Amino acid sequence: MDIVTKKKLNILIQLAEADKHFAKAEREMILKIAQDRKFPEEDVNQLIRNPEPIDTLGALSNDQKFDYLMDCIDLIFADQKVFESELIFTKSIAIKLGFKKNVVDFLVENSSKRPIPELKSVAFNEYW
Repeated sequence: MDIVTKKKLNILIQLAEADKHFAKAEREMILKIAQDRKFPEEDVNQLIRNPEPIDTLGALSNDQKFDYLMDCIDLIFADQKVFESELIFTKSIAIKLGFKKNVVDFLVENSSKRPIPELKSVAFNEYW
């Protein structure tokens, strides 16, 4: 089993539930990520029913850390509504990934305006 994908999906599921409404668009995005990584849908459904505690994320590579964070940002926008609870949850994940929490505000503001390599560079240079 791909533990990196499982951890990411677990985080995204908990983020989707942070606003107490697991939107269809959020579910579809999570299932697409699982499908792209050949992660079984039944395992995703099991995680949805029983999310796991979010443990340490320090063993991830910097690319994986940024990827986790950007997927959180994308999920925040998936249902066209940004909730404070989602931002708070994502900031806690950013801290676990080694970023300063205000990286989330930067990415929310700029994710649709700047190319990914630029976002990544700023995230690591200014918020790491």
